[in-house]
Amino acid sequence: MSGNGTKELLGRIEAQYARLSKGQKRLADFVTANYDKAVFLTAAKMGEIVGVSESTVVRFAVQLGYKGYPGFQKALEELVLNRLNSIQRMEVTYGRISQSEILKNVLQSDIEKIKLTLDSIDQKAFDLAIDTILKAKKVYIIGIRSCAPLASFLSFYLHLVCEQVIQIHTNSSSEIFEQLIRINEEDVLIGISFPRYSVRTLKALEFASNRKAKVITLTDSVHSPMNLYSSCNLIARSDMASVVDSLVAPLSVINALVVALCMKKQKEVVSTLETLERLWGEYQVYSSDELEQVQVLEEKECGDE
Repeated sequence: MSGNGTKELLGRIEAQYARLSKGQKRLADFVTANYDKAVFLTAAKMGEIVGVSESTVVRFAVQLGYKGYPGFQKALEELVLNRLNSIQRMEVTYGRISQSEILKNVLQSDIEKIKLTLDSIDQKAFDLAIDTILKAKKVYIIGIRSCAPLASFLSFYLHLVCEQVIQIHTNSSSEIFEQLIRINEEDVLIGISFPRYSVRTLKALEFASNRKAKVITLTDSVHSPMNLYSSCNLIARSDMASVVDSLVAPLSVINALVVALCMKKQKEVVSTLETLERLWGEYQVYSSDELEQVQVLEEKECGDE
C-alpha cells in the first residue's frame, strides 16, 4: 500500500483486532472493506449501519489509539487519499470476479455511482456554478491525467455558450502559471480532479484563488483538498477501488452543466449552431464525399457483375 496514513490505520486495526469486542470487530471489518464509504459517516451513522451504539464507535476509535472519533476520521481520510496502487486495486476489486461477470459488474458499479451522485449533489452549488460561469469574462478549465478528457469535453461544449474558454494544457507547474498569468477577479477557473488528486491542479486552484478569481471544483468528496480553494463545490462519486477510475458520474454532472448553460442562453447557442452548420457545410467539415464515392464504386461493381 502507498502512504503512511494507509499503513497506519490498517496496521492499527490489524494489531488491535484480537483485543476488540464483538461489536468493535464488526466495525473493524466494515472500515477495512468500505473505507471509501466510512470516511463520509458520522460516528452515529456508522454505528447505525454496523449495528452498534455511537459510544461503541467512539471507544473503537480510542482503542485504535486516536483521540476520539475526529482523529480516527482524519486517519480514514488519509487512507482514502493514499489508496491502494493500481495493481492492488485490480486484485481487490476484480480478483474474485469471473471474466463473464466483468461487463455486468463494471456497468452496475457505474450506475451506482450516478445514483449516489444524484442523491447527494448540492442543487444550490450547481445553480451557483451556472451563474458564476455565465458572469465570468473568461472561463479557464483544468483537468490533468485521467481527468483531461473531462476537461476537454467541458471545454468543447462551453465554446457554444461562452466567448472565451481556455483549457489549461500542461506538463509542468511552470506552464500552468504561464497560461493563468492574466486570470483575475472577473474570471473563473473550473478544476477537475479525483483521487489520486493532482498536485498541479491544486497549485492552479491556489494561484487562481490568490488572484481573486472564482473557483469551481468538480471532485469526489467534501473532504477533497480541491475544496480548500473553491467557493463552489460540485461533488460526483468516482470509483475508489478499481484499476480504472470511474468518471461516469462526473461526466453526467458536466452534461448537466452544459445543458443548463445552453438553456440559459438558448438564443445565443442556436445562433452559434446555425453559424457552425453553415461553416461545416461550406468547408465540408462533415463531408459525405468519401461515402458517396464508396457507394458509386459499389454500384458500379454490382453493374459489372
